[in-house]
Amino acid sequence: MLDMKIVRQDPEKIQKMLRDRYVEFDLDSLLDLDKKRREYILSTDDLRKKKNEMSLKIAETKKAGQDADKIIQEMQLVSRQLTELEETQNKTELEYSKLILTLPNIFDQTVPIGEDSSANKEVKKWGNIPKFDFQVSDHIDITQKLNLVDLQRAAKTAGARFYYLRGDLVKLNQSLIQFALDFLDDKGFTLFQPPYMINRKSMEGAIIAEDFKDVIYKIDDEDLYLIGTAEHAMASMYADEILDGASFPMRCAAISPCFRKEAGAHGKDQKGIFRVHQFEKVEQFVFSRPEDSWKEHEKMIAITEEFFQKLEIPYRVMLLSSGDMGKISAKTYDLETWMPGQNAYRETASCSNCLEYQARRLKIRFRDRTNEDTKYVHTLNSTLVATERTMVAIIENFQTKDGHIEIPKQLQKYVGKKTI
Repeated sequence: MLDMKIVRQDPEKIQKMLRDRYVEFDLDSLLDLDKKRREYILSTDDLRKKKNEMSLKIAETKKAGQDADKIIQEMQLVSRQLTELEETQNKTELEYSKLILTLPNIFDQTVPIGEDSSANKEVKKWGNIPKFDFQVSDHIDITQKLNLVDLQRAAKTAGARFYYLRGDLVKLNQSLIQFALDFLDDKGFTLFQPPYMINRKSMEGAIIAEDFKDVIYKIDDEDLYLIGTAEHAMASMYADEILDGASFPMRCAAISPCFRKEAGAHGKDQKGIFRVHQFEKVEQFVFSRPEDSWKEHEKMIAITEEFFQKLEIPYRVMLLSSGDMGKISAKTYDLETWMPGQNAYRETASCSNCLEYQARRLKIRFRDRTNEDTKYVHTLNSTLVATERTMVAIIENFQTKDGHIEIPKQLQKYVGKKTI
């Protein structure tokens, strides 16, 4: 959530941001609601003050043995006016809160302006694209021949975009998780396993819920949602708290399953395990001092790069355009791994700095000394590894001529073998 003072002081800047993000938003309505709510706050405060003064006057009048009926009638009128005004104020406050929660974040000046992924900027490439002296297969063909994934029975059991992992692919999946946790633990991250379901207030603090209504799974008749990423639970962990400034940066590593409807992806990546409704992910999440968050952002994408370098998977880093990045982010890098079966780089990890946007929604603040004014923390998130997508990259980049899969050296001790 943006500071309304910034919106009020420079609405032209906000309008330009909305145009550059290619987002439709009724800024005039937000400004009008903001003006009304501030007027209502002043008016209700005046009426409460007047009511209190009249209450004291009634007591004094009765104490003096005088008739207070006229003052009582006047106070009753003020009470009715206050009740009516409070109802209007509450309605206005609700409309205002609902609207401002959908206003996107201001993005960094280094972000390229563009409507979609075609405007994304390549930052770097790493690794050599493998050359094969045989016909390259995609991960679907390879896993089917090796009986490592059962899509047909998963579809019967749960529907499209679900899967059964089998045999050594289960070990490979777990090896990625364990290697990722060991990797971040060695770098001083605190390990977390967060709740897999969170309430509406927490979800709205982490994301613009309206934008994700077709993505997030809701539990019927419960104030609970399945998390789409550990970020959702980690962001809200310190909601409504004032943290000690000496504790920053707080670097967290969270392991969780992720649940997504992928409702907007019909017809895209329908087969295989690249785009699925559930997957495992190890997430970096950092709570930072404002002045350090950009340094933390670069550190997080560097850590993700180092992880994929250790796996020896070719990748490129893309800086997302204003129209392609998420609305809560001020700047996002995507790490795209090379997929030989698709002859393309595909998104495998994402790294974002949200500045104070989430912290303001969740009321996460800090101070360095007692009685000092509080400040909002900055929050950052980055995939370290989404295991199903990373396994696709491993299967396709490490495929052998005889149809098997070589295990990356870093994972062999976890899997217990060199080849599947």
